[in-house]
Amino acid sequence: MTDHLTIVTHPLVQHKLTLMRDKSTSTGEFRALLREISALLAYEVTRELELTTRAIETPMQEMDAPVLKGKKLALVSILRAGNGLLDGVLELIPSARVGFVGLYRDEATLKPVQYYCKLPEGLEDRLVIVVDPMLATGNSSAAAVDLLKAAGATNIRFMCLLAAPEGVARMKEAHPDVPIVTAALDKRLNDKGYILPGLGDAGDRMFGTK
Repeated sequence: MTDHLTIVTHPLVQHKLTLMRDKSTSTGEFRALLREISALLAYEVTRELELTTRAIETPMQEMDAPVLKGKKLALVSILRAGNGLLDGVLELIPSARVGFVGLYRDEATLKPVQYYCKLPEGLEDRLVIVVDPMLATGNSSAAAVDLLKAAGATNIRFMCLLAAPEGVARMKEAHPDVPIVTAALDKRLNDKGYILPGLGDAGDRMFGTK
């Protein structure tokens, strides 16, 4: 663990990740596991949310009780695979505002190409959590954070299922102020930009496509 990268080593996270890596895991099982593991990762990425207090009345007496401070946080999914993580985080934080950034990777250059962007208002006053299962080359992730900063976001965190050293380095170079929370740091990328040992294409495995 560093200030820039947090690897969540909780036994449930690691167990579920192993099931997701297994190529025999079905589309339905993969989708359910992704929802479950994203909720567990969300505990870590939201660990340092600011709190304030408000007066409430329990069945026994009045008290000043802790509540989240400031505007509701924003979740931003990098389409399409990010939506699998989004569902699990929303179960934990149902009041969050949600945005979407559409980027696809040019297979020849491995560079991101933007095709969609819809973000909540008031990003400058919100914690923004970007979700995408795979941090591979880091190019799409860095481009998404570029868009968020251009829209006013200043407090951004990135949550992913798997990260490659190349992607972590690219994000640290482009956005050293954006902490990364992941379930595993894998060995490397192959020549096509896929994470090894990885789990294949997260979007294809989640949606049953090729």
